[in-house]
Amino acid sequence: MPFSSTGRGRVQTRRLLAAAPMLAVLAACAPAAASAPAPAAVQTAAPVRWGSAVLRQDAAWYASAEARRLADTVLLYQFANGSWPKNTDMSAPPATPVDPELGDTIDNQATTLEMEFLARVIQAGAPNSAAYVAAFDKGFDWVLAAQYPNGGWPQFFPLRTGYYTHITYNDDAMVRVLNVLRDVSNGAGPYGFVDAGRKAKAAEAVARGIDIILKTQIRQDGKLTVWCAQHDEVTLAPAWARKFEPPSLSGYESVGITRFLMGVPNPSPEIIAAVEGSVAWFRSTVIPDIAVERFTNAEGQNDRRVIPAPGARLWARFYELGTNRPIFLGRDSVVHPALADIERERRAGYNYFDGAAAGLIDRDYPAWRRRVGLPAT
Repeated sequence: MPFSSTGRGRVQTRRLLAAAPMLAVLAACAPAAASAPAPAAVQTAAPVRWGSAVLRQDAAWYASAEARRLADTVLLYQFANGSWPKNTDMSAPPATPVDPELGDTIDNQATTLEMEFLARVIQAGAPNSAAYVAAFDKGFDWVLAAQYPNGGWPQFFPLRTGYYTHITYNDDAMVRVLNVLRDVSNGAGPYGFVDAGRKAKAAEAVARGIDIILKTQIRQDGKLTVWCAQHDEVTLAPAWARKFEPPSLSGYESVGITRFLMGVPNPSPEIIAAVEGSVAWFRSTVIPDIAVERFTNAEGQNDRRVIPAPGARLWARFYELGTNRPIFLGRDSVVHPALADIERERRAGYNYFDGAAAGLIDRDYPAWRRRVGLPAT
């Protein structure tokens, strides 16, 4: 059964946690001499830096020497257990040992990004493919080992104390894992090289992942709504993460979860109901005619504020359980009704609003209904 949130209670306040320098050359010329035309400038494409951009290159680039050099470097960052570190630039070989505290995680695209990139280089027929396949398989095996029996994924594995043990939808961590595993199970995209045994295991892991998604969807007043950014791994209840990330209804992470469910080829009635409930909730909680503006305040500091923007639509990152009211928390964990009420450091450094649900409602949802044979709404 989906997680049920009853009553109209408010979230309770609590603590939880180079440019090279230009050289000028002066030369004297005879007045009568005609100057020769300057040679055409040779433009060299900038190297692809490590990050999500490595997944957005033309297919031919993955067969290039540049891509192979980057893939060779990625291998140097893999930990013995198969994971890769987060928040790490892999454009160059590590100059010092990689901090183990950054490993063992799916946070911030760690491990999934490396697997996706290596798969593309393998597909392109790289000469060193055997080493890349071995690294991919090692990462794949780590991802499967990290999954809870109930189908969820923690933020770190082996487990670390604190909120890291929760089922982690936060920042699309678990959805990224499930998208990779689903493509692996189908042999889709660049994953044709994966062996049959791992494809079968991927399919099983995806099925368990879908099951926990359905069980953690929050029900209010008998209606399916959306998800919290993290759920307790035992009770499945919405849970705290950082001090400004409370148990709540997520207006951001729930978009990715819903899109993932929309991608299920032959959805069950339970999946269809989950999508319908989520979309209905997003339609009911939209905040119209506003935008978030970055600006420099009187003290010269970066800040953000909400401004009028006729026709625009946004959703809050956090909605109060039971009331569906947007809520905003700073590092003191105190609930406020407006972005302006929390400290500047959090306003400027964290995204409390998002507009991704607009595309979900306007584009993805109608296309999904057509695909599964449901009438237009």
